[in-house]
This record gives sequence, C-alpha cells and structure tokens, in this order.
Amino acid sequence: MRFSEFALTTLKEVPADAEIVSHKLMLRAGLIRRLASGLFTWMPLGLRVLRKVEDVVREEMDRAGALELLMPAVQPAELWQESGRWDKYGPLLLRMQDRHNRDFCFGPTHEEVITDIARRELRSYKQLPVNYYQIQTKFRDEIRPRFGIMRAREFLMKDAYSFDADEDGMRRSYERMHAAYTAIFERLGLRFRIVDADSGEIGGSRSQEFHVLADSGEDAIAYCDDDDYASNIETAATAPPGGARPAPAQELEAFPTPGVKTIQQLCELLDITPDQTVKTLIVEGDDVPVALVLRGDHELNAVKAQKLDGVASPLTMAGDAAIREAIGAGAGSLGPVGMPLRVYIDHAVTALADFTCGANEDDLHYKGVNFGRDLDEPETVDIRNVVAGDPTPGGQGTLSIARGIEVGHIFQLGSKYSDSMGATVQDENGKNRSMQMGCYGIGISRIVGAAIEQNHDDDGIIWPAPLAPFDVVLVPINMHRSDDVREAAESLYAELSDAGLDVALDDRDARPGVKFADAELIGIPHRVVIGDRGLARGEFEYRHRRDSESRDLKREEVLELLTESAVSS
Repeated sequence: MRFSEFALTTLKEVPADAEIVSHKLMLRAGLIRRLASGLFTWMPLGLRVLRKVEDVVREEMDRAGALELLMPAVQPAELWQESGRWDKYGPLLLRMQDRHNRDFCFGPTHEEVITDIARRELRSYKQLPVNYYQIQTKFRDEIRPRFGIMRAREFLMKDAYSFDADEDGMRRSYERMHAAYTAIFERLGLRFRIVDADSGEIGGSRSQEFHVLADSGEDAIAYCDDDDYASNIETAATAPPGGARPAPAQELEAFPTPGVKTIQQLCELLDITPDQTVKTLIVEGDDVPVALVLRGDHELNAVKAQKLDGVASPLTMAGDAAIREAIGAGAGSLGPVGMPLRVYIDHAVTALADFTCGANEDDLHYKGVNFGRDLDEPETVDIRNVVAGDPTPGGQGTLSIARGIEVGHIFQLGSKYSDSMGATVQDENGKNRSMQMGCYGIGISRIVGAAIEQNHDDDGIIWPAPLAPFDVVLVPINMHRSDDVREAAESLYAELSDAGLDVALDDRDARPGVKFADAELIGIPHRVVIGDRGLARGEFEYRHRRDSESRDLKREEVLELLTESAVSS
C-alpha cells in the first residue's frame, strides 16, 4: 500500500474528549473517527487491524468445529418476551417499532434468536453437538459511553452458541471453546488471564472471562499463581477469619460526632484507622430495607450482596427518606447495635474487638463495641471485595490484584433459554429433552483498544505483529529528487510484497521527520529507511518499533530478517 494513495490522516494534538490511551492514539493515528456519542467510523487503517482480529478469531472458531452463520441485528420483541428478558434487560436494550407498531430491538446479544433457530432446525440428539457462531454488530445503549471503542454503544462482536443433548456434552463444548479462546489470545500476542466470573444478565451455572492485562483496565482481577487461582473481583470469595478474636478491652461508650458522616472523618476525629471501624449500608429489600455491615476499609460487593435473601436485585442503595423512616437516623450515623432491620454482617467484621460504629442516632457514634456483649455473635456472610493479601480460597497463598480489560466471556447456560423457549430434541428413548446450551463472546473491536492499552509508549502504538495494519513501512528519503532512492524503494517494496508481507511505502512528499513520527504513531513493527548515503554503502537503516536504536543492514539482511519475521508471526 502506498501512503500517497491511502489518505492517511494523523493528528499531532490529543483530542480533548479522549480519556484513555487507546482512545487518544486511535484518534491521533486515524484508526477511528467519532460520529456521535458511542458511535465510531472505522477508517481504512483501523479497519485493517479489525479485520486481522476477525481473521484469527474465525480461523480458531472454524478449527474448533463451530459453524459460521449470520443472524439479523434487529430482533422481534416476542422472542425476548418468551425468554423473560424484554423487561429484565433494562435501558441497555434499544427498543424500536416498525411502521406497523410492532416492537423490535437492536440486538445486544443473540441467545433468543439462536434458540429460535435451534428449536426449528434441530429435532434429534443425533444432530448434536452443534456450535453456531457469527461476527456481527451489536448495540447496547450505554448510559454514558466512554473510553472510545472500549465502552461504545455500537461494537463488533463474535458470539457463539453450542447445543448439546446433556450436561456432560455442554461441558465438553465449553472446554473446546475455552481452548479455542486461549489459542486466539495467544496468537494475537496479548498478555491475558482467564478468571472465574459472574454470569450477569446472560445467566447460566458457570462462566469465565478472558482479560487483557492493562493498568487502565476497568475490572479488578484477584489472582494467585501459587494456588493457580484467578477470579474477577466480583466473584472472588472471602472466608471467615481464622484464629480467636481479641478479648474486649474497652467499655461501650456513646460519644457525640457532630457533622461526622464518613469513615475518614470519624478516623480523623478519633485518630484511628478505618480497619478499627464498622460501616453500615442500607439497601433496598424485597419488602423492607436491609442493613449490610462491613469493616470500614472494605468495599461492598454488589454482585454478592444482591444474591442474599430479602435483598432486591439489582442492588440499590436505600434513599435517605426510607432510611430515616426505618431507623430514625440518617446515613453516616448507622450501626449494627440495636439495628431494627434485618442485618447481614461480613465475615471480616467478626474478627474485630473494641470497634467504632454509628449509634443509629444523628451525630452519635459508639466506641468499644464488642460481639458477645453489645451484639449477639453473628452468622456472617461474604459481601465484600477481596483485597491484596487476602488468603486464596484454596488456602495455598495470598491474593494479588491486577487490572484487566474483559475481551472474552464464556458461559455454561444449561437449559435457561431452551426451557423457556421450548427448544427440545428427542433423546435415544424418543422423549423430548431440553438442549443444554453454552454461550461464548469475544469483543472484536474491544480487542483493538485493549491491545493498544497494553502496548504503547510516548510516541504511539506498538502493535503485536499479528495485529499490525502493516508488517513493515518503507521510508524513502527524498525519493522525488533521487532516482536511486526511488528505484531502491520500489524494488524492495515489490520483493517484500511478493514474499507475502503487508508492506506500506511512505511515498508522500513530506519531510523525513513527519514520516518517522507517523510510523511511530501508527505502530508498524518494522521500519526500513532508504537514503542516498546508505545506498552508497549498500545499506538500509532498519529499526524495530520496540527498539530504541536503528542499525544498518545489507539488502539481503533486510530481506532475510523481514521474511523470517513474517513466517514466525
């Protein structure tokens, strides 16, 4: 590809609305352009990268025996009403009506559509197992689209759905997809972790997420290599603390705390640390509010808490009016002593002695609070996020926390959708049996952003070789004034292209500094500079995008190096 014919448009300045590195660099490098909030056009350069991701995903899905199809993006409401998700999915679902006032949605996912296909096409267990997949545009009406393509409203996704006659078959299909996903991310050259996860709106008995590791990741991952454990922080479990609790050393005392509303303010007032305090959060319940009690330095885990009996799902904090009506005090002065509501106490709280908490009266707190004296010994639950240093569930090590960007998610759905939509096959005894399903998603467009978040420097993108829009960029110096440079560039361009490399020839009439800066920004792995002085020595200047220095190579050395790199990638 000749850059003079490519309409390459790069930006020197960081766009004002770009928040994270991938968003900034994709705009600056001309990979995408914004159309509206959460909507982006993939420009020719960005589309090349997107298609390379698609190619790897498609090859591995085909290798795993999945069958590609293409389902409509617009889906009738009746299918979603059958599954029970038309109302449950909430405002993320973009609803619309056609000219006959029939309800439709722009699909955020395709469980209903594929289940409808399966119940029409599959009749016997002899047709199973089968796994269908597609690569297609999805739409989720995010309340606040941000981070460029990382949380866009419209995005490109690979979604696959397996159908089996029984649970053992479903688990085998799931493991095949687990292996295929592992191969995909390894081939793409990304550092990633596989973590246990919550199934969320999709549902099912088990799910795992594939996370690209990056400091800017939205998700926190708890892991321990010693215990071969990894989980999304939403599902990482905590256990009751071991050992005996210290004996009480203080008397229960109420003391005034005018204006104190936060744990930080309480700690400053008493010169204590947050792990010596307890906070009480009031959430909406099925009938009446519910109190959740945690150590002052711990964070509530909404996914865990909303699964408790009596707690409304999705988890919603109770409003101040509801709190005052139920307790007689406002948030910031609440505590478990004398709490009139149903109370759930986190495991970690029971290890505390002589702790401080609200007294359920405005501007009043207790100190010297102890279980067994001021409170009954509680039955505790796990309702907090794990933190670094917590023991692993297996007890063989302690947890570390890393940031990750979710790029893939696989689910064991079971019969959640086949039961509700009547997707059955006849088993070997002639009886109808609901098919067991699996669901497997990969964010094709999100992978591009995640790769940049993981691979960049101050000058721009550093693509892993399989994702790069071009394998090599040739930068001739003053080729419009030097026949020797032009002939050498054209000859090398032709030979590398014939060897199967994806070559960019920067034949623009621009200054060398502009060409070098664009090559760095775009992130092409290999750069070859062709100039009169080098040609006089029979050499080209070569530099890999990850290297800090260039080196001079003979023409034969350049050809050998680049053709070998093309084979290895």
